[in-house]
Amino acid sequence: MPPPADIVKVAIEWPGANAQLIEMDQKRPLSSIIREVCDGWSLSGSEQFALRYADGPQLYITEQSRGEIKNGTILRLAISPARAARQLLERIQSHGIDARLEALKELAKLSADPTFATEFINMEGIGTLARLAESGTHFGEMLAFTLTAFLELMDHGIVSWDLISLSFIKQIAAYVNQPMVDVSILQRSLAILESMVLNSHSLYHRVAQEITVGQLIGHLQVSNQEIQTYAIALINALFLKAPEDRRQEMASTLAQKHLRSIILNHVIRGNRPIKAEMAHQLYVLQVLTFNLLEERMMTKMDPNDQAQRDIIFELRRIAFDGDNDPTGTEKRKAMYTKDYKMLGFTNHVNPAMDFTQTPPGMLALDNMLYLAKVHQDTYIRIVLENSSREDKHECPFGRCAIELTRMLCEILQVGELPNEGCNDYHPMFFTHDRAWEEFFCVCIQLLNKTWKEMRATAEDFNKVMQVVREQITRALAMKPSSLDQLKNKLRGLNYSEILRLRQSERMSQDDFQSPPIIELRERIQPEILELIKQQRLNRLCEGSCFRKLGNRRRQEKFWFCRLSLNHKVLHYGDLDESPQGEVPFELLSDKIPVSDIKSVVTGKDCPHMKEKSALKQNKEVLELAFSVLYDPDETLNFVAPNKYEYCIWTDGLCALLGREMGSDLTRSDLDTLISMEMKLRLLDLENITIPEAPPPVPKEPSSYNFTYNYS
Repeated sequence: MPPPADIVKVAIEWPGANAQLIEMDQKRPLSSIIREVCDGWSLSGSEQFALRYADGPQLYITEQSRGEIKNGTILRLAISPARAARQLLERIQSHGIDARLEALKELAKLSADPTFATEFINMEGIGTLARLAESGTHFGEMLAFTLTAFLELMDHGIVSWDLISLSFIKQIAAYVNQPMVDVSILQRSLAILESMVLNSHSLYHRVAQEITVGQLIGHLQVSNQEIQTYAIALINALFLKAPEDRRQEMASTLAQKHLRSIILNHVIRGNRPIKAEMAHQLYVLQVLTFNLLEERMMTKMDPNDQAQRDIIFELRRIAFDGDNDPTGTEKRKAMYTKDYKMLGFTNHVNPAMDFTQTPPGMLALDNMLYLAKVHQDTYIRIVLENSSREDKHECPFGRCAIELTRMLCEILQVGELPNEGCNDYHPMFFTHDRAWEEFFCVCIQLLNKTWKEMRATAEDFNKVMQVVREQITRALAMKPSSLDQLKNKLRGLNYSEILRLRQSERMSQDDFQSPPIIELRERIQPEILELIKQQRLNRLCEGSCFRKLGNRRRQEKFWFCRLSLNHKVLHYGDLDESPQGEVPFELLSDKIPVSDIKSVVTGKDCPHMKEKSALKQNKEVLELAFSVLYDPDETLNFVAPNKYEYCIWTDGLCALLGREMGSDLTRSDLDTLISMEMKLRLLDLENITIPEAPPPVPKEPSSYNFTYNYS
């Protein structure tokens, strides 16, 4: 008698027959179980049949995947993947248009199944679909289903994209370049070209030859946000895979085609809210654009290069009007040294040495020259008002500009690859053709203003830079829609406001340090922790939507997970689209008893983070990953949509298992709630008026007892 863990109770359906309820022994071969099921319905040729899930994606069950079957699962007896692939291959090559359309529709659905996909590809199905697309005789729905099936099959990674023919690429590119084409065909064509570029170096060059940037930009001016998203995704893919020497050329072409203003007017300021995938593509474009600065950021200045030194001379000339230079070499050298000191360079004799450290390298000098030429009045005012001071409170412009450039590169992560799943784009960077330089100009004025507010000296340089970093990051977090709005946000974040915010945020850490207050805090903490625990569990009961990891196409796939109201079962299942609100338990076909959960792991310890995906795994994805490990040796893998959901779920699962909640969110909530509760209780104490004792009455002394209840 096998142990209970090896037995799962399932129902198996067959059209026109009563379902069979069986106890499936997971140690028996699957072929033996299928034979027994076929015998129950008097079906011959059991090798021509297979089992599939009746709900959800309806995937085929294999020896490798059978361990995922849970008690109570409903299965369906179906023709085997090989037989289904053979039949569909014959039908899509038939002469009947209606029959071919139905076959392609079914193929588009079945192609998402890796077991079926393997069989269909082994029968040269990919080549058949490619020839159908190349023929130019398919239109409308028939072509859309053909391209959908092709894309699903290729997405499994079973065959290399390098095998794709040039004629197929030309045909797909033609659909993109046509002025009038069906929306569904255009979507799939853009997605296929994006996958080609991302997955094959050789195909990048072929696609780049066939697709014009002008055509892609044209697709951004339509009202369909899905088409806009696919178009930006392809632009990003071409940008990402372009050789280093071609990226600047491509950026210049995009600038000439007014890509930025088109995105600003037709996407960011359009009439529709920005969806998550569009936000991600805008973020990727923002990162790739800023990464063009990396070469200058990592280029050291050559102190012997006269052209580079001339830039420093130009900075000096604009600030101090060098028309009255003395004629003598020694006098000129002495005056230059004085001027370079007034400009705030660290090396007064040879300021070129200030730009030999990378980052920020020559990028800092580029920023300074832009400020001096484009915002000349601002540049001269900053330099002269500090160079004329003699009270040691002057702000060294050169040193500040160099350090500020380094800081901005760190904040905006210049030189780093985009993070998969990140949506952190800033609309204001799409409002100006020289957004980086203008951003620097705003921030250098902020730095000068903050320096004066702090009445800083040279010894306070690092403190000032820390405050400025905080001002900038807080302002960026507010997502200003324009550079003018950024200025307004920064105006409100002056030094006094930063001190107030810091003090407010430190209240939970620094206040109430006397022994009685510490004792009160310790007595309150268990009660607050229980409140946080209940909030986390309530959120798990409401559930959350997760995006499937590794789905790089714009056709997003989602799944939903929520905890049962009695906290005994985790329900989860696939969804066709991101839900609006709560998903009923009935729609979630899979479940895990909480009693079966062994542990929760996070980050690089997660099984799905140990597998290298086609796209670069990055720090942000690792920080959002967690997995539920449950009997028998199974895992449910998550990547949270953001840090907040990650903390909610990891804390909630730990609370569910009776373990300590240790996320940053819990620590923050705990400190905040305890501080609020303590302030309320102490405020109540302060507001209590103890009455004065009345005049003593002979033989009956009065007694006034006051006890404050801390519980």
